Amino acid sequence: MVEPVQQFDVISMGRIGVDLHPHRAGVPQARGGSSGRFLGGSAADVAVTAARLGRSTAVISRTGADSFGAYLHQTLTEYGVDNRWVTRAADSSTSASGAPDLEIHTDELDYFAIRAAKIFWITGTGLSTEPSRSATLAALKCRDKSGTTVFDLDWRPALWNDTDPYEARPYYAEALRHATVAVGNLDACEIATGVREPRACAEALLAAGVELAVVKQGPKGVLAVHRDGTTAEVPPVPVEGVDGLGAGDAFGGALCHGLLSGWELERTVRYASAADAHVAARLACSAAMPTPAEVDGLLNGVAP
Repeated sequence: MVEPVQQFDVISMGRIGVDLHPHRAGVPQARGGSSGRFLGGSAADVAVTAARLGRSTAVISRTGADSFGAYLHQTLTEYGVDNRWVTRAADSSTSASGAPDLEIHTDELDYFAIRAAKIFWITGTGLSTEPSRSATLAALKCRDKSGTTVFDLDWRPALWNDTDPYEARPYYAEALRHATVAVGNLDACEIATGVREPRACAEALLAAGVELAVVKQGPKGVLAVHRDGTTAEVPPVPVEGVDGLGAGDAFGGALCHGLLSGWELERTVRYASAADAHVAARLACSAAMPTPAEVDGLLNGVAP
């Protein structure tokens, strides 16, 4: 008898690593400050946020077969994220700057689970090099438009060896053909579309194949446009910024929660923006990912 495939609310594929953060903002080690290690990486942070908000989540990634790798596996479990597809690369190490998460291969993927996930999340970083590029595109192709597939445009030139953006654009275009949601800041949207004005970015992303385009504009807030014409323009939630690392991933995890909840577009984007602000006002990335009460507090005007 074949056992049914477990359906996760969110499966994210991509970056995981160990982040080092000071325990107190603005106090360097040379002046008596201390730092600690924390789970980081965009795929991990998105999954942790969605888990904090009550969703079943899993990550597809890789770590080294070392103590940092063991730490990441344990911490994912502690945060309620399934780590069965975070495999150990025996010949690689997990440094403080990252894990061998770009070494994901097509033959390692559980295509049944990827297809079954309510939301599947991938990033532009996963397209930056092989074998991750082929694995990411293969995962996208096994999905269909009946589910929600989010493409975090996530442009990081260093991971593309500072290649000409025009060389990256065809891979973005291919991913957009299979995605239903695209989300990114203006830099990433420009890489994907060739335009930079927010409304033009959204229209170009919709024309590329997605149903929902979410354009993050920093201090100008977020523009979200659905193929059906629904539009939301949401200002940022005001907070005193402390770090900001992982804030965009909190936005992503909360966006998933809103989409899964079936909320109207403006409510979803406001909720995601509040999650982003919550993390921007704190240190420690994944450890700072918000609970529902913390997001609701910000939305109701309660200071973080």
